Amino acid sequence: MAEFLGYVRPNGTVGTRNWVLVVPGGFLAAQIASSVSGVRHVNSIDTGSGRTHRDKETLARFLMGLALNPNVASVIIQQDAVNLGTSEIAPEVLADEVAKSGKRVEVILAARQKGTMNALARGIELAQEMVFEASRLRREPVDESHITVGVKCGMSDATSGVAGNPVVGAALDLLVEAGGSVLFGETTEVIGAEHIVARRARNADVAKAFLEMVEITEARSKAVGEDIRGTNPGPVNIAGGLSTLEEKSLGAIHKVGTSPLMGVLRYAERPSSSGLHFMDSWQTYSSILPGFAASGATLTIFQLGGGTLPAGAVLSPSPAVVTPLIWSTGNPQTSRNCRSSIDFSSSGILEGRETIQQAGARLHRLLLDIASGTLTRCEPLAYVAPVMPYMLDIPF
Repeated sequence: MAEFLGYVRPNGTVGTRNWVLVVPGGFLAAQIASSVSGVRHVNSIDTGSGRTHRDKETLARFLMGLALNPNVASVIIQQDAVNLGTSEIAPEVLADEVAKSGKRVEVILAARQKGTMNALARGIELAQEMVFEASRLRREPVDESHITVGVKCGMSDATSGVAGNPVVGAALDLLVEAGGSVLFGETTEVIGAEHIVARRARNADVAKAFLEMVEITEARSKAVGEDIRGTNPGPVNIAGGLSTLEEKSLGAIHKVGTSPLMGVLRYAERPSSSGLHFMDSWQTYSSILPGFAASGATLTIFQLGGGTLPAGAVLSPSPAVVTPLIWSTGNPQTSRNCRSSIDFSSSGILEGRETIQQAGARLHRLLLDIASGTLTRCEPLAYVAPVMPYMLDIPF
């Protein structure tokens, strides 16, 4: 079993990064993060009132999941005049739960600080102190069973199903075999191949829950007059050589390898065991990747087709807030056009220079390297992507 160098937290979880987190989003969070290096925050998240009770529970689960992510050393929970106005996501409730993990957590309320600017000054002071404390922690050698990877594919083209996705699947099979965990989602992306995924379920209950999740998602689409099977693949996928949703879905499921499906999760829900899990989610990366982070992913992979991207394209840093993003592709053209952003290329498959298993082993080694602290290519960019929590939560 391979090892990596990680940050061991008080509750036994292991981080690949060592950040201070400010939640939720808003003015205070953004200003604190821009003033203190080493601080992460949620950008452009709506935490206002007017949601259903279940929506508020989903949002609370999402924020709590980010705070409990092993990549977070300590947490500041702030409240200005408008956010966190419901009991489900009250600052004290979130703080109590975070404290149970052994992390340091501080609450800043604008009202108690006699104004937003006073709260900001206090937040900067606390953040600076927390970052200093976090800097004294040291990475330790731990086995790779402590790694959880969230994986998504996008801009799929003809190379995705035959090179890019199978290579990612081969790498993640190695991780799961070693006791690690993998999260995948995009409920709309498995339609047409759901019966194949269901056959991999560890028991009949998991298979039933997975198929019901897909059925509910497709029924919601039809209820508003849309047929997912008729609107997907999109123009980018078609231009890249894909013809049907089934073809796209069959390629997409290759990215999670061959491991048994251990369970299905609501958006931002944490798995109760290791191995492969499916998380209900929409297909936008600004929704699914943060959801993976809230579910405990310490690394994420975006497997990109991208054959229509122009030369010199720069890909975005991760919207997963507290989890770095690895950009991967099996398309030789994408690898050339996005060379400043792509972390891993399996284009040698199509060029006959490498087998799927060889490339998968190479990606697996890269995962351990990045888990140990090597930055992804987009990680140094000072850009905070918007976050769109998935609110169409399927009740279990």
